[in-house]
Amino acid sequence: MNEFKIYNKDCFAFLKEIEDNSVDLIISSPPYFIGKEYDTSKDFGDFLDIHHKLLPELIRVLNFGGSICWQVGNHTKNGEIIPLDSLVFAAFRCDELFLRNRIIWTFGHGIHASRRFSGRHETIMWYTKGNDYTFDLDAVRVPQKYPGKRHYKGPKKGEWSGNPLGKNPSDVWDIPNVKAGHIEKTDHPCQFPVALAQRLVKALTKKDDLIIDPFCGSGTSGVAALLEKRNFLGCDTSKTYCRIAEERLNATLEGTVRVRPLDRLVYTPSATEAVAVRPPHFSGFIEEENDND
Repeated sequence: MNEFKIYNKDCFAFLKEIEDNSVDLIISSPPYFIGKEYDTSKDFGDFLDIHHKLLPELIRVLNFGGSICWQVGNHTKNGEIIPLDSLVFAAFRCDELFLRNRIIWTFGHGIHASRRFSGRHETIMWYTKGNDYTFDLDAVRVPQKYPGKRHYKGPKKGEWSGNPLGKNPSDVWDIPNVKAGHIEKTDHPCQFPVALAQRLVKALTKKDDLIIDPFCGSGTSGVAALLEKRNFLGCDTSKTYCRIAEERLNATLEGTVRVRPLDRLVYTPSATEAVAVRPPHFSGFIEEENDND
């Protein structure tokens, strides 16, 4: 059976206890000055300072060929957007790390904007330590859009043109976010879905590898790790979130954890369902409201 441990301490104390070159994957979503009680960064300067201090420790504990997946969103102030992945990119520039993908996580629901297009995505920066790294594409392939397509000319004319195992899922991932009513929802205010971490775990690690999360919150990265037969270490400064994480991780080992399956398609209502039909007597009001969104 794979193992996990949750530490109630800050990320720097947590990382100092981990051996050099012992971690295969670091997945995390750091706090980014949006007013949550656990957020120690108050502005861009704090955010950058924390990342500059974290970088040497993250590199030290990471195995050669290991990966860092750093998930961030946007900061909005007075209607202006600051893409935080650009700050991460600036802070993580060094000779040891190589940026492999800027993965766009898109979702269909969130806060509605009124003076700009509504934000419906966040970003995962995937870095590797060195050029010889783990990447198991076959583990995360998705169904081909045109599985019956064949080569129409050349020496392979008439043969199937697509990989029978499926296609590369690309760097844009449509996965529902965790809102009220989501099967994975806990009391943590900023959860990311297990499926998001699970695809990274499957592609970037092997069975029994070690995954850590220095800002583990409700333990989502750990759930993904244990579901895929990997080991996990995480920390959080909140005793409440540590308790939530431990409960979810124990449930994962027991086979009772509640998660939305990675391969479940995003639901689209049929044209006859009530939620897809606009009531005629409200049509004028709704059109006017939509014009102002």
